[in-house]
Amino acid sequence: PPPPASGGARAGAGPTCPAVAAHPLCPATLARAAPEDQKNMIGERLYSLVHETRPELAGKITGMLLEMDNSELLHLLESAEALGTK
Repeated sequence: PPPPASGGARAGAGPTCPAVAAHPLCPATLARAAPEDQKNMIGERLYSLVHETRPELAGKITGMLLEMDNSELLHLLESAEALGTK
């Protein structure tokens, strides 16, 4: 029989979950985080994206966006068009 999978290991982020802000959020890392930490992680990524187009309002816009549900925010991170519309 094959050896058991080690999918339950929680030591470190691993190669599939880079901790660099330029990379997309790792779903596993986000799932392990507390709800408040999830908002912070998403907010950091959103702020960077918003700052590219509206640096003078990036803080205010990001704060307003963070009132949305996390699933909607993740969609905005994945779609520049959706973010631009908001």
